[in-house]
Amino acid sequence: MRTTYVMRNGELVEKHKTNDDIDAPMIMGDISPYKSMIDGSIIQSRSRHREHLKANGCIEVGNESMETKLTAPSSEKRREVLAQQLGNMTHNEANKIMNSLREQANQMKYHRR
Repeated sequence: MRTTYVMRNGELVEKHKTNDDIDAPMIMGDISPYKSMIDGSIIQSRSRHREHLKANGCIEVGNESMETKLTAPSSEKRREVLAQQLGNMTHNEANKIMNSLREQANQMKYHRR
């Protein structure tokens, strides 16, 4: 066990534990009832709040998981999406994209030298 010292009246003395330093579980009270902005229902508990958010595909900002797990689309699905996007594109739009990609490729070549 480590001993901690503090300076009191110009003298180094051993620091004593205060009530604030006690290791104990923190108990968080329940939330106050509120009216849901999603459907107007009254949410009266933290567990109901979590269930309500999950059921409506929502997340609580600040509590979301930072791990984003993207699932790669199947190659068939990817082909369908690309074909649809390309099919809806005009010739001018396609040329703009191709020119932009060429410029980016040229810049990459220049920077690698």
